[in-house]
Amino acid sequence: MTQRALDSPGEQPDPVQPPSGPPRGLSASEVAERVARGEVNDVPVRSSRSVTEIIRANVFTRFNLIIGVLWLIMLAVAPIQDSLFGFVIIANTGIGIIQEWRAKKTLDSLAVIGEAKPTVRRDGEAAEVSVSEIVLGDLVELGPGDKVVVDGTVAEADGLEIDESLLTGEADPVIKRTGDAVMSGSFVVAGGGAFTATKVGREAYAAQLAEEASRFTLVQSELRSGISTILKYVTWMMVPTAFGLIISQLVVKDDNFKDSVARTVGGIVPMIPEGLVLLTSVAFAIGVIRLGRKQCLVQELPAIEGLARVDIVCLDKTGTLTEGGMDVTEVRPLNGMDEAYVHRVLAALGSSDPRPNASLQAIIDAHPDGGGWTATRTMPFSSARKYSGASFTEDDGGTSAWLLGAPDVLLGADDPALTETGHLNEQGLRVLLLARVRGELDAPDAASGATPAALVVLEQRLRPDAGDTLAYFEDEHVDAKIISGDNAVSVGAVAQKLGMPGAEHTLDARKLPAEHDEMASAIERNAVFGRVTPQQKRDMVAALQSRGHTVAMTGDGVNDVLALKDADIGVSMGSGSEATRAVAQIVLLDNSFATLPSVVAEGRRVIGNITRVATLFLTKTVYSVLLAVLVVCFQVEYPFLPRHLTLLSTLTIGVPAFFLALAPNKERAHPHFVRRVMRYSVPSGLIAGVATFVTYLLARHHYSGPGALDAETSAATLTLFLVSMWVLAIIARPYTWWRVALVASMGLCFLLVLAVPWLQHFFALKLVGSVMPWTAVAISVVAAAALEVTWRLVGRRFRG
Repeated sequence: MTQRALDSPGEQPDPVQPPSGPPRGLSASEVAERVARGEVNDVPVRSSRSVTEIIRANVFTRFNLIIGVLWLIMLAVAPIQDSLFGFVIIANTGIGIIQEWRAKKTLDSLAVIGEAKPTVRRDGEAAEVSVSEIVLGDLVELGPGDKVVVDGTVAEADGLEIDESLLTGEADPVIKRTGDAVMSGSFVVAGGGAFTATKVGREAYAAQLAEEASRFTLVQSELRSGISTILKYVTWMMVPTAFGLIISQLVVKDDNFKDSVARTVGGIVPMIPEGLVLLTSVAFAIGVIRLGRKQCLVQELPAIEGLARVDIVCLDKTGTLTEGGMDVTEVRPLNGMDEAYVHRVLAALGSSDPRPNASLQAIIDAHPDGGGWTATRTMPFSSARKYSGASFTEDDGGTSAWLLGAPDVLLGADDPALTETGHLNEQGLRVLLLARVRGELDAPDAASGATPAALVVLEQRLRPDAGDTLAYFEDEHVDAKIISGDNAVSVGAVAQKLGMPGAEHTLDARKLPAEHDEMASAIERNAVFGRVTPQQKRDMVAALQSRGHTVAMTGDGVNDVLALKDADIGVSMGSGSEATRAVAQIVLLDNSFATLPSVVAEGRRVIGNITRVATLFLTKTVYSVLLAVLVVCFQVEYPFLPRHLTLLSTLTIGVPAFFLALAPNKERAHPHFVRRVMRYSVPSGLIAGVATFVTYLLARHHYSGPGALDAETSAATLTLFLVSMWVLAIIARPYTWWRVALVASMGLCFLLVLAVPWLQHFFALKLVGSVMPWTAVAISVVAAAALEVTWRLVGRRFRG
């Protein structure tokens, strides 16, 4: 952000409005009249999909339609056990709807907690109301960080500067005076005032944009777009393969019609990775619920995934590493200034600002008497300027003008007070300089010609959980960068107190190169940056992104808005300004920086586990397509009935995938989801399909007479189960006690089916003799060895 603020040559600050008769706003009766006429800001802003949309999204899918048709066919021509896949789909869809509905309830309740509450003046009294309660003609008060929620006209202005970059793309703040228009979606960067609402509801400039931007969505993430790509490829493979299988089983083979139909459906159904989309939705929904319990509002669902991919997190010191409040520990007069007089000046400065920032609030707490002076002109604090100021008429009738801000900005490079300031900064203390302006406050050289009067030493309150959070990022190989508007040495000292690695590598942002590549190199070399302007924060994010980094930005102040908006993931504190909460994808409602590792962990869990289970689902799709192609080429009966593949899918994919998708997973997310899944699932599916078909062909030569097809199917089913179990065993690594128990229990369930007579009959599975069953086991062992070799080769060839 460039300095088009009040310190620019030729700019005139707005004079303080005299206290005579400020606008009182609407009366209660006028508000009631406007509500009756429907002149209310009734834009429906939803944080989640409606129940109807949730049901429609989960029920009316392409694959549910295909499976539904096949299910109806099977109900008409085959026993109920061959129609089990349809009941599984109904159960899965129901689970998906229930989980997303739970996520919706969580999001809606959190959205109410985190909703902006603008201050409206009615009958001369200021009160907070919800955005939807603003009516046409309301007088809405503004302060630093407040978002303009409806369109209006400025009624009061006290150094009011508004950033309209989110609407116009123009980064420079715009000075607003009485009568100027303000647009919804902009926000205050300095000063204060009030505006009269002229457009509310859907007529407001940014209403539609705001409604759309704040809507909860399950789309536009690499994970979900990757799954959509996979499903598109599956459809292309499935249609011609299924058509060939139908011809092969119904026309070429002149067998029992119903049995042919059953085996045809048995070949088509497993090609569809029907549970993959469901599990992805469930994993995301449960992630929202888990984070919601920790008071973390996920405004855009892909943010869970995005934060898991982050390799650099940029932290704003104030409000993130330190708590918002500060304490004045010492006031050191300079140049022989009288200490009592300095205290009077500080008290007057505190009383002159109706919306003090944290530093000025600490001064007010230390000097609560107000000074008794009259403010004649004020200059609100600006992040770009790094100082604020005011002119006074003192109680003896004299006049004076003062500045309060960063010593290294207000003092010359050779001023001895800077040495004193440096020693204090090295202790992690924050130092402000009080300086007297020789001429007028609005003079172009007011800052450069000011006389130092005192150093105000502030102690910042460290967040007790910040050190552990920084240690977490270090352990997870995520680089933390502290980006602050404060003195770099002071910020570095705070970071060192928290044990942050690299905290000794500090850099004054005024020395940062402007060119992106050089800037990125400087940022990668250092960990702590001070005197960073809002525009520089934005440039630093862009420079890191140009190097291929995935960048998260945290902050709570209005000076963080532009960087939050441009970062891959923006994280705002719940107590932060309305503007930061509006642009951030994640809001930490309890203001706890310690919640951030939970968000990262949740994202890694979702992405890592979905990658695992997607490999399971796609392996099944590949071997199903391959078996169908081989059946058509060799002109033989399809080896399986739907009941066989329903059993295999349940034991080797469905049940294990559900547990694996919700398990802890700390592995950092990697890009190229589709490529990573396909390079494992394609060779695994090919090995499983070939091994199964070899067993089937051997069984066809071994068995003869009545019941031969059932025996052949049973031998092929045994091979496919064992190979699929080995794929599951590989995916379940690294092993924990529950993962071993999960794999073992699935194997025991299959043994139970083979051992219990009524289950044998229900699933039409009975191993005949000993030669083919042991042959099936031997072929499975060879296939398992091939799987191990293939996975190791793929892992070595495509590391990361």
